Amino acid sequence: MRLFLLLFATFTFAFAQDVSLRLFVHPAQSMIDSSTAIYISGDKKELGNWNPSAVSLSRLNDSLWMYEGKFSKGLQLRFKITGGSWEQEAMYDSVEVSQNFNVSLTHDTTMTVNPIGWKNKFYRSKSEPRIQGNVVYHRKLKGEGLNYSRDVIVWLPPSYQTEKKRRYPVLYMHDGQNIFDPSTSFSGKDWRVDEIADSLIAVKAMEEIIIVGIYNSPDRLQEYSDSPLGQAYMNFVIDDVKPMIDSAYRTKPSKKNTAIMGSSMGGLISLIMMWKYPGIVGMAGCLSTSFWYDDEKTLKEFKKDSWTNKNSKIYIDCGGREKELLKEYKQMIPVLKKKGFIKGENLEYHLEEKAAHNEYYWSQRVWRPLLFMFGK
Repeated sequence: MRLFLLLFATFTFAFAQDVSLRLFVHPAQSMIDSSTAIYISGDKKELGNWNPSAVSLSRLNDSLWMYEGKFSKGLQLRFKITGGSWEQEAMYDSVEVSQNFNVSLTHDTTMTVNPIGWKNKFYRSKSEPRIQGNVVYHRKLKGEGLNYSRDVIVWLPPSYQTEKKRRYPVLYMHDGQNIFDPSTSFSGKDWRVDEIADSLIAVKAMEEIIIVGIYNSPDRLQEYSDSPLGQAYMNFVIDDVKPMIDSAYRTKPSKKNTAIMGSSMGGLISLIMMWKYPGIVGMAGCLSTSFWYDDEKTLKEFKKDSWTNKNSKIYIDCGGREKELLKEYKQMIPVLKKKGFIKGENLEYHLEEKAAHNEYYWSQRVWRPLLFMFGK
């Protein structure tokens, strides 16, 4: 019996032992000066819970930084390298913002990464403002419980100024600075929602709609998730922004004429809002959704919840090059079907094989959710 207990204890210790992650960062010389600090930001407490300046690396010499941490064996880590803010996110090519590093710690692991620049340096020269159609800005709106005010941009459909008695459905979009205007988009590339919606309306493929872009804030990760700040953000959209839009513009305020859409974390909060406010939000567009966030918290709770389809519509998609999103994207589809969503009726999903995680690729397929939600 003693031998069995000893063997069991040895096996348990071996199974539960910690393993190390040792990460070396060797940035391009153009990224380095005497004050350069480098950080790791990821999805675990030890990695700062996505705070871009919480966990600094040790500087070993003039061109090499190191991070070392202990984690439970088998743990899955997601992280990025920053210079202390999300504007200073490390890039590894000159075209695309990198996806998260995704590491499964089955044993002691050593990695070396070689960033070539900071995001804000690559995108420092912005495009000129270029928006197709008429827009109105509402500046510095505040919401209870939120740490930052933000702008809201409203895109009006072609007939809005001439058909004075006509009312319109409304699409609310997160990350509003990235959807219409390349000069305000952090990457210098926007979703081109103005041009695409205008083109679809011109050929009578979709209804004329009002599009409301709600700018993000430095608290974006928390605001776009199931967290106290996320609840405050949802309250802001539902209790402040929507009533303002319905009062100031000729809208159709009903659930069946109210949609919400976003990408990445914006896709996550769009699903949460449709789920939590089923009497107000009738349609959700969720592109490249971060269902993995916070240890898949929303995905797990959504599976368990008794909520079923209540005359709602949902669109979800993923890019084939978004490897870290594919598993949860594929898990969500049967969950939605079990809740009463039927493909081609009130559910649409799409895998864009060659797409990566950025505004350019979302602009290439945003016509899909627009037609699904508002197509004629």
